[in-house]
Amino acid sequence: MKLYVCLLHESTNSIPKLIQHANANNYNVVATSINANMVPLDPYETDPTYPGTLLNAVDWNSKMIFLLSDVDVDSPNPKLREHAKQILLRDVAWAEHLQNVGSMMKRLRGPNIDNLAEIVRAKTKGNWFIQVPISNPEIGSFEHRKDVTDAEIAEAEAKDPWTWWNSLRFAVKHNSKVKVVIELNDLNRPSKETVRRWLGEPIEAIIIPSSLFIRNKANYYVLQKQWQIVIGHFLSARANIIISANPNDLSISQYADYLRKLASDHNDSHILNSYENVLEIPLQPLFDNLDSYTYEVFESDPVKYKIYQNAVKAALIDRVSDIDAPNKLTVVMLLGGGRGPLARAIFNAAELTKRQVRLYIIEKNSNAIRTLSHMVDTLWEDKDVHIFSKDMRDFSPPEQADILVSELLGSFGDNELSPECLDGALKLLKTDGISIPYKSTSYINPIMSAVLHQNVSQMDTIVPAFDYGYVSLLKNVYHIDNPQALFEFSHPNREATIDNTRCKEISFTVQKDCVLHGIGGYFDTMLYKDIHLSINPLTHTPGMFSWFPMFFPTHPRTLKEGQTISVKFWRCVDADKVWYEWQVSTREVWEHHNAGGSGYHIRL
Repeated sequence: MKLYVCLLHESTNSIPKLIQHANANNYNVVATSINANMVPLDPYETDPTYPGTLLNAVDWNSKMIFLLSDVDVDSPNPKLREHAKQILLRDVAWAEHLQNVGSMMKRLRGPNIDNLAEIVRAKTKGNWFIQVPISNPEIGSFEHRKDVTDAEIAEAEAKDPWTWWNSLRFAVKHNSKVKVVIELNDLNRPSKETVRRWLGEPIEAIIIPSSLFIRNKANYYVLQKQWQIVIGHFLSARANIIISANPNDLSISQYADYLRKLASDHNDSHILNSYENVLEIPLQPLFDNLDSYTYEVFESDPVKYKIYQNAVKAALIDRVSDIDAPNKLTVVMLLGGGRGPLARAIFNAAELTKRQVRLYIIEKNSNAIRTLSHMVDTLWEDKDVHIFSKDMRDFSPPEQADILVSELLGSFGDNELSPECLDGALKLLKTDGISIPYKSTSYINPIMSAVLHQNVSQMDTIVPAFDYGYVSLLKNVYHIDNPQALFEFSHPNREATIDNTRCKEISFTVQKDCVLHGIGGYFDTMLYKDIHLSINPLTHTPGMFSWFPMFFPTHPRTLKEGQTISVKFWRCVDADKVWYEWQVSTREVWEHHNAGGSGYHIRL
């Protein structure tokens, strides 16, 4: 969805003029009160004071966010509570009359949300944007007080607006039409961990008050560096921009232009943008043949094949000395040639090291064989290269290899059955031969992502979606704790009895109150010596995008800061398939997911 920049002004005499003025200053949406008079004494007769024909239907839906009256429908005072409900219901009715798929924004006033949740559940025609301060505004005011006590600070920190939002989220059953709008303020810049946690929420937008802007030396309005970093995190998570400013402020166009530029710096257009937060069933290249489009996406990675090339270079140099290089041949077998990018990397490595290689390419996809054969005829006619349309586990080579090169790693390291394939191909390698890669390690960590949870829930009516592992480009995610190593596989594996089943339990510490939505899965792999590739968030190979992380869902539960949770993972194998099972526990044991491979499994 295209970014919008919205001008927020709570009261206006003319909505069309506000829209026109906003458009002229580079804003494409306005947010303003749904009523001409904010909270009238008579909620039925005096408001609204404008007709539904003031704008056409398209403009009501696309150019307006309605600010609902800032009333407390959960007030402890029964009369105020009932009056507030009448006002809010009137606002919602008028908004639903004007917008068939529009947006309403309601400020969250505190921890009591029962009546508001009831209204939200009943009124789901449009989108609900819940306006929440990023952290308790009281904390910022303490900076100007010398007499503030530790007890006051502790009390203010306990009033965490995120907990208000979290209560509402559960009360409305994680409704995908209910999103959060995070309000910044100039008195209280949030901590890094607070920002990181909000990134796991369904963020619609951030509200940036004009008071955050300062003039630079060129007399142009900019944000301080610290605020650039905070806001940049939200822009990277695709949050829209709402600028709270007086329309008569002569600098409103500067605010919009500056933030559009900042958003552009954090949201470069990329082929992978359409994959963000999308759940995909992992590829099964042993069972299904990949199509040309999938190959092309992999081949566009600018980093992976260069690192593979470096690994083959290092292995060739170690395998053959400079003195022997003119006369000694190195036999290289490429297990899974695809459309040839790894073969090119191998030939480049041979040319750069001046080593002689004979390359066997083993590829089971008969359609990919056509492309490889064409490359042999047109690009590699002077190379010592041989192509075999075979499953590597069934291949009987004319000679054994000095070096095996493979790219069988999935997003979890072993979920495309790299251990089973390389164990089956062991007979192809000389007893002193080299495997590239020689080790892979999977990693897991607990994560919060309301967007991923909503996506899983939408699929759960079709398949047992909470028993699947998914590949996803994780964008709107909060890492509850850092990833830890799970399973490790080494090659060549020359153990007498090979067992690729695994089971491990890992403990994590919750860094901040949050909600667990699932388990993130990653891997790193050692190609040769210290040359490696990684999608572990802590050690991610810069610029590499061939593999997205995995996501193993759980049913959501609220966690408390400092709490310890345990995640137990199994890798199970039978004659036909490989599958994972996972289970989370605190003081109690939660659901056991994918028992017996009833949902997600990988076919052998």
